Amino acid sequence: GIKWDSFELQYSGELPVNAETPEWMTKHYEVVFRDVRELTREMLANPDYHAEVDIAPFREFDTNGERRFEDFMSGDWSWQQADLIAQDPNTHGAMFVPWIMGSDKTTVSVATGQNEYYPLYGSIGNVRNGVRRAHRDALVLVGFLAIPKTDKKHAGDAKFRKFRRQLFHTSLSKILQSLKPGMSTPEVALCSDGHYRRVIYGLGPYIADYPEQALLACIVQGWCPKCTASADKLDDAGAGRRSREHTETLVRELELGELWEEYGLVGDLVPFTNDFPRADIHELLSPDLLHQLIKGTFKDHLVTWVEEYLVIEHGRPRANEILDDIDRRMAAVPPFSGLRRFPQGRGFKQWTGDDSKALMKVWLPAIEGYVPRDMLRACRALLEFCYMARQNVFVYATLKKLDDTLTQFHTCRTIFQACGVRPEGFSLPRQHSLVHYSRSIRLFGAPNGLCSSITESKHIKAVKEPWRRSNRYNALSQILTTNQRLDKLAACRVDFANRDSEAALNNSHCNMSLTDLNDCRENHNSRDPEDPGDDVDGPRHDAYVNLARTPRRRLTSHEVATELGIPQFPNMVRRFLQDQIHPDRPFSSEIPLITECPSFRGKLSEYNSAAATYYAPSDLSGTGGMHREHIRATLSWGNGPARYDCMLVNVDPSLGGFRGLDAVRVRMFFSFEWKSVIYPCALVEWYRRTADEASEDTGMWVVERDLDADTGEPVGNQDFANYVDAHVTSLNHINNKLDPIPIVPGMFLGYHHPSGEIHIDETSSAWISCPCLSV
Repeated sequence: GIKWDSFELQYSGELPVNAETPEWMTKHYEVVFRDVRELTREMLANPDYHAEVDIAPFREFDTNGERRFEDFMSGDWSWQQADLIAQDPNTHGAMFVPWIMGSDKTTVSVATGQNEYYPLYGSIGNVRNGVRRAHRDALVLVGFLAIPKTDKKHAGDAKFRKFRRQLFHTSLSKILQSLKPGMSTPEVALCSDGHYRRVIYGLGPYIADYPEQALLACIVQGWCPKCTASADKLDDAGAGRRSREHTETLVRELELGELWEEYGLVGDLVPFTNDFPRADIHELLSPDLLHQLIKGTFKDHLVTWVEEYLVIEHGRPRANEILDDIDRRMAAVPPFSGLRRFPQGRGFKQWTGDDSKALMKVWLPAIEGYVPRDMLRACRALLEFCYMARQNVFVYATLKKLDDTLTQFHTCRTIFQACGVRPEGFSLPRQHSLVHYSRSIRLFGAPNGLCSSITESKHIKAVKEPWRRSNRYNALSQILTTNQRLDKLAACRVDFANRDSEAALNNSHCNMSLTDLNDCRENHNSRDPEDPGDDVDGPRHDAYVNLARTPRRRLTSHEVATELGIPQFPNMVRRFLQDQIHPDRPFSSEIPLITECPSFRGKLSEYNSAAATYYAPSDLSGTGGMHREHIRATLSWGNGPARYDCMLVNVDPSLGGFRGLDAVRVRMFFSFEWKSVIYPCALVEWYRRTADEASEDTGMWVVERDLDADTGEPVGNQDFANYVDAHVTSLNHINNKLDPIPIVPGMFLGYHHPSGEIHIDETSSAWISCPCLSV
């Protein structure tokens, strides 16, 4: 492992003569770090992701000739940097290796003592976004920055504020010094594919939330770090882009006060990027999905504004009643994998990014009927922008739609100003940052490869867990030791895998242990009521579904018919076999006559769950964007009532979005063997759309139980779908999990179960949210 090093910095200005010297002026601030050059070379040579490294900038086009923006090196910025490098004969032909950084303070405990740390992380832009999101040692802990503090008396001192800012920039500049020679003179480095190449380094994007972006760009809080828009008129047209050359010219020509007031610049502060070639901090600040969109514009702005509107419109007592009903609506959402439930509503103190993402899925139908139409449309437009911005691949048509959606949001959000919630307007830096997303995507590729959620999730492994393992005394040194040992173990694993040593370890005993481990993991997942799903490493491939490893029981089709009250179930099995014998029969064609179907007298194996694996790069996913969720159909969930999850069935792949899908609820997972072929299946109940189009205001589909017009029985009792088949793969209709949200127009249609769960009346309709699909 690469050893830790440190340096100390101290205030070097004038000390007060006739007054007490503040402690911060005499204190030494230690910065702990590792050699960035060695970290970069180590990542370049890591064979673990040799097939997922781009050695040169590229422009990618789909079959229609549309340019694709996905991984970092597919953007325009790396291409432009390569052009600059090629102009120098000394660097011409060298492999460009951009160094991406990110930093964010984190708190490890609410107790007294040193409980706040300032980790700095790094990655190389050559690894693809999926590798960086999945970490896999492509995002490393570089060091810990100093956090200068003082008493309240001196907290507002201009000298202390300037020192704190300059300490940050000086620390970054010193940490990066080992890379600087390689930014102008190529050096030979080993790459992950085993080849040696001449490489040239460069500073890449910096991942940070808004306060840190302002610190990095040396601007005044409230101004935009990317454009010259005035702090009180951020969304006015005509603002130009900030640049290193523009800022340096202003600093030379104007006084500090004028720089502060007219351009929002801290003129006596020098950004660390000025010490390195081809680096412009204003351009290098990456979009931040987590803090700008999810926790910022959605949670802190829209959700708060809606609550304030209800108070203004109805008064506090009635507003509280409405908010309680909104909480009940959200609590009524049935449990299923991938959704953070709100059994007690929104009433908890600390919101995480995952909580805000979960709220996005249920917010629109929860407030429908309580807010004006334009307010609902503003929320819808912002949510559409969020989900589009979280996509893995962009083309120019997607970017145009992104801009059009943002324009729609800007148009509809004026309702908040008109009703008195935002009388001062919308000069909000995090919300304003959305106007720069389209250009940033063209520069750096998909934003999900440069999101602060990547660095925040790294806090757990790099800071919080090592801190918990420490004895709390001089915890930082123990954190450093733990990280160094973890890095050695990771490097050892990669080396073993590269030498094919793992194959030698796969004896029968190890295989048995791994099987037991998988069984334990499966059982753990089946117990987790809010299982977020699993990331699945490997390349992208078609969706598939696997039944649970162990069946719950075995029974005959007649026993199933009696237990579920579906007397025609044995005939349904026979009709299904007829479909398997004639796979060319369309999925939606008429049900075959029972006399035409083969007979079946064997036993069925019933399962409590199945696992659906599909492509979902906006969710927690592996390097190829594959994601796995667990689908349940069980008589008792968590020692409580039954749970039957809903899903989407692919009935017409030629139609886009939800139009080619049908919503179903699983009543039972089972499999059976017929003529030495195993058929895994699912008994499902069907839902039908209440309209031919999605709701105009929410953009969501409305479905209800599909009941027979004559008998009133669910149509789902008349059919079942083949989910996964290891032998007959042509009838795989599963698409992905579905989150049904109950509609409650005027009154709440659910009822409370004694266990505390809220169950929806069987005749209720439900909103269908398909954020990963285009409607």
